[in-house]
Amino acid sequence: MLHDPANAYFAIVSQHCIPLHSFNYFYNFLFDLNRLSRDLEFPSYIEIIDNESNLWDRYNARGKNIMLPEVHFDEFRVGSQFFVITRKHALMFIKDRKLWRKFKLPCLNVESCYPEEHYFPTMLSMQDPNGSTRYTLTRVNWTDSVNGHPHTYHPPEVSPKLIHTLRESNSSYSYMFARKFSPDCLKPLMEIADSVIFKD
Repeated sequence: MLHDPANAYFAIVSQHCIPLHSFNYFYNFLFDLNRLSRDLEFPSYIEIIDNESNLWDRYNARGKNIMLPEVHFDEFRVGSQFFVITRKHALMFIKDRKLWRKFKLPCLNVESCYPEEHYFPTMLSMQDPNGSTRYTLTRVNWTDSVNGHPHTYHPPEVSPKLIHTLRESNSSYSYMFARKFSPDCLKPLMEIADSVIFKD
């Protein structure tokens, strides 16, 4: 995929994510020059948080100060494990060996250790702090979360109203994906796909 120069973006989603818009809508959003400053490159859409309440526990999940000297605490970030990144940033992650050596170390405190939620936001924040919007395009409902997992939607909850609600954000953009949907949501989602989800 990286050898094809036409692949400008890479989206990381799970089997429990669903699209909230059509592919054309998503594509036009990513490449909307009117929305972006003309002197900036296209950004990555990855959540980057530096003030989470359990940041210190996450930083030391592999052992106290084990991240030093590569990553100081004030450089450590957390974020969503689902993101949309540019080709430039995908290559940056693939080529890195220095930081990943720290993040792949075994966890002593597994309840605070989520490598994919730590490594990508930290690496991008350190290497290209202005290259990301610092937010994700995937909507997650943390109401009624269980053991670190977000709310899971089931068939009775699937409706046009839910799709419209999940698209809403506190920014000027619309969410493009949502999680977490149970596998048996496929039938009711397909029933509203053409009339709601893919209708722009």
